[in-house]
Amino acid sequence: MASGETRFPASELAYPPLVNPIVVIGPQFIVPHPMDLTISEKILKIGEGNFGVTDVKGNLLFKVRNNVISIRDRRTLLDSAGHPLVSLKQKILTAHKRWEVFRGDSNDPGDLIFSTKKSSMLQVRTELDVFLASNTSNVPDFKVKASWIERSGTIYAGDIVIGQMHKEHTMQSIVFDADSFAVTVYPNVDHAFIIALVVILDEISDDHSGDN
Repeated sequence: MASGETRFPASELAYPPLVNPIVVIGPQFIVPHPMDLTISEKILKIGEGNFGVTDVKGNLLFKVRNNVISIRDRRTLLDSAGHPLVSLKQKILTAHKRWEVFRGDSNDPGDLIFSTKKSSMLQVRTELDVFLASNTSNVPDFKVKASWIERSGTIYAGDIVIGQMHKEHTMQSIVFDADSFAVTVYPNVDHAFIIALVVILDEISDDHSGDN
């Protein structure tokens, strides 16, 4: 493997495109090929956010802004130009670490896109149930199973894998940021949605109040 080359394949044959694209945040985040994205906590200046997301060429695609007043329970996912895509808000005093995701900077119930909650109160590995705003059942639309300590995890739509998180092993990550890790988004899957789920995983991992 050449220096700086990613360890995971970028072949469409390895990731057959879904028949029906998964659009959650917006159709502009759908591409017909797999996307290998790098998550780094060190590419942003202090105060701008807690991590950024780049593609394999190093182009910044997303960044995260902390809410100045309420740092622990609200985040905003921005595009590379700094425009807010979605706001992520934790529901306080809930038993399953519930998060709600709204369009733009909104927190209006009419702008709710999806919500997440831990599958159970006591977990060794983090498992999240993800519900679209239109879902009125108890059956989640998506499922996340992850170990944030290992920087690994899988995102499912039913039994179908739509994204994976894993440690980054490139010359760039070794030299510039040992804490970088990667997310592979499968073809025809909304990659902004996948990154929003990673932001929620990050927040849950940083919460040291226990499993309540």
